[in-house]
Amino acid sequence: MRTDSSPGTLPAREHLPAAPAGTPVLDVVIPVFNEEKDLQPCVRRLHDHLDRTFPYAFRITIADNASTDTTPQVARRLAAEIPEVTTFRLEQKGRGRALRAVWSASDAPVLAYMDVDLSTDLNALLPLVAPLISGHSDLAIGSRLARSSRVVRGPKREFISRAYNLILRGSLRAGFSDAQCGFKAIRRDVAQVLLPLVEDTGWFFDTEMLVLAERAGLRIHEVPVDWVDDPDSTVHIVRTATDDLKGVWRVGRALATGSLPLDRIARPFGDDPRDRDIEDVPKGLARQLVGFCVVGALSTLFYLLLYSGFRVFSGSQIANALALLVSAVANTAANRRLTFGVRGRGGAVRHQAQGLVVFGIGLALTSGSLAALNAATSQPAHSTELAVLVAANLAATVLRFLLFRAWVFPDRREDDPPVRTPYDTAPYEATPYDTTPYDTAPYVTTPFRAGEAADGTWPDATLHLQPVRPHDTDSRDIR
Repeated sequence: MRTDSSPGTLPAREHLPAAPAGTPVLDVVIPVFNEEKDLQPCVRRLHDHLDRTFPYAFRITIADNASTDTTPQVARRLAAEIPEVTTFRLEQKGRGRALRAVWSASDAPVLAYMDVDLSTDLNALLPLVAPLISGHSDLAIGSRLARSSRVVRGPKREFISRAYNLILRGSLRAGFSDAQCGFKAIRRDVAQVLLPLVEDTGWFFDTEMLVLAERAGLRIHEVPVDWVDDPDSTVHIVRTATDDLKGVWRVGRALATGSLPLDRIARPFGDDPRDRDIEDVPKGLARQLVGFCVVGALSTLFYLLLYSGFRVFSGSQIANALALLVSAVANTAANRRLTFGVRGRGGAVRHQAQGLVVFGIGLALTSGSLAALNAATSQPAHSTELAVLVAANLAATVLRFLLFRAWVFPDRREDDPPVRTPYDTAPYEATPYDTTPYDTAPYVTTPFRAGEAADGTWPDATLHLQPVRPHDTDSRDIR
């Protein structure tokens, strides 16, 4: 699998154009489980805020996550009373499962979710989704750890949150600051290709989604929020933390082995059409140069250590040949995986054979340099030998990179068959979104206006929008 900046499934981001009112621009999902007490005030408060401040048509979706109290009845009553509210019933628990199901069926170009306790101040909602509407970003998250955020919570929750985000930064190299804040949004075209790669169905769902999006080069916008902890939260901290750590291990292992097809969600380097029309510019050259230099520096140190060890019991030519052979095998393997992004065992033997040819060129250069040194002086100092070898290796490095890039690990042509991975479940010719149901248990829901999502077909990812004043009336029936 290659993970350079070449375009993948997603096109360049574009501002959602204006069009007739009525089509929901934003779908805010509220996942609930046994929230009969808090659901009604939450939905009414959110609806009032959106009706007063949001300039486009919107929808509020209640994702009833296998509730066993009167939450389903409360949700249906709200949907009957408020035109912009709809309900979605699932018979299995899991916040990630609920979000995946609702986001997969929604026709709104911008999808968001928030917790039912509304701990996050709603004034951050418009700044959260504005970069997605404008085409600037792919995902957006509320951050309680930003410098300008104002947060009220106990020291226990504060420690757990910061420790968790520190683990993400150290283990998965996460660049976003707050993975757990229940206040996030994503463009629907991004969700269509990103969600099939996310395995978790619980609380780790959005963390996994953010890590994969960041690794694929998608842009994540962060919004400082005002946040007040809910003392009546029903989240089981110990069990959730354990599940999150298991998720971190699983995703980290998948990233390390290269089994995630992140090429599918790559975007063009720039959104300006001129950036996509440039020809004869090698793709990923800068990244490959950096990787090659890092691998080369480490290989040189490894080579020098080997040469010094072999030199104790052999002549300079034999020591050089042995050291260069061992380091060449390691160098080819490292460049194959790290510099040129080739995963799996396919072609590994051929790559090593070609690498040995490159090794032969390096051997000729370094052996010739040693021969010239020995011809110039009969007993050269060890430091002089090392200096000559370093200079010869630097000269061979440029040629080695060119041969690696053009011959050993060339860029895969567009007509080459795609690389399959363990995550693949359908041919590449299929629709961008995997339409296989994630849950086998039946669920009942009020139909969305975009009913075609149920049979696996998707409308145009870019819908037409038009500002709607808060008190405008129209014939919307989005339930």
